[in-house]
Amino acid sequence: MTDTELGNMTFKEMEEMEAKREPKPHWFEVYVQPCIAELLGTALFVFIGCLSVIENFPYTGVIQPALAHGVALGLTIAILGGISGGHFNPAVSLGAFIIGGLNVVLVVPYWICQLCGGMIGAALAKAMTMENKYANAVGAAFNAVKTDTHVPRALGAEIVMTFFLVLAVCMGAINKKTATPLAPFCIGFTVMADILAGGPISGACMNPARAFGPAVVANYWEYHWIYWVGPMVGGLLVGGIIRLLLGDPKIRLFLK
Repeated sequence: MTDTELGNMTFKEMEEMEAKREPKPHWFEVYVQPCIAELLGTALFVFIGCLSVIENFPYTGVIQPALAHGVALGLTIAILGGISGGHFNPAVSLGAFIIGGLNVVLVVPYWICQLCGGMIGAALAKAMTMENKYANAVGAAFNAVKTDTHVPRALGAEIVMTFFLVLAVCMGAINKKTATPLAPFCIGFTVMADILAGGPISGACMNPARAFGPAVVANYWEYHWIYWVGPMVGGLLVGGIIRLLLGDPKIRLFLK
């Protein structure tokens, strides 16, 4: 291509030409590395989260779990987010997929890796804590809901708190118009705020993987469905709202 032809090209055409020149990433980086990052990140997050609950005995409030969960998630996203997007949560992956931030081929592998990571993290927490503390905390499984009368409040709280969390992820890290380098810490602070506000109501799970891992290891399944339905509905709502109303022109379906 001559200098004259290059000079007549638009900036967009030059960008497209440069993109074609760049080598395609290896399949390992596209499909395998992200799954490994989700497995490892979820395991570390759940491990720290479970420890913070188990070692918070006798119960001294929600400050310790809130700080541990929020800081652990923010740091894990900052470290591994460049590889996988730093979801570590099936509800976040659902929201990201709906707005086009996750390849459909990776949705189910992400969920599987997140659930397996949750079990690994919960098992590590059990191996490193005293038996009496582990038993008193039910292995950090969610046991805030005691009777059927508490179910509507807990389910509503999980939907709203997960909505807030997934909104922070999608708008802070995926939506180009609002993306910020501070997204990992914004997401961590969102988790802190949710636990501080809603911990006494539902336990503030916001993450099926965080609920599933301890439930398997401690074999505690009381009202476990709440921690699947609530977060997944929250993620679904965020995806819909961003697609219809809040997303940038690339994401938004209408009125572009």
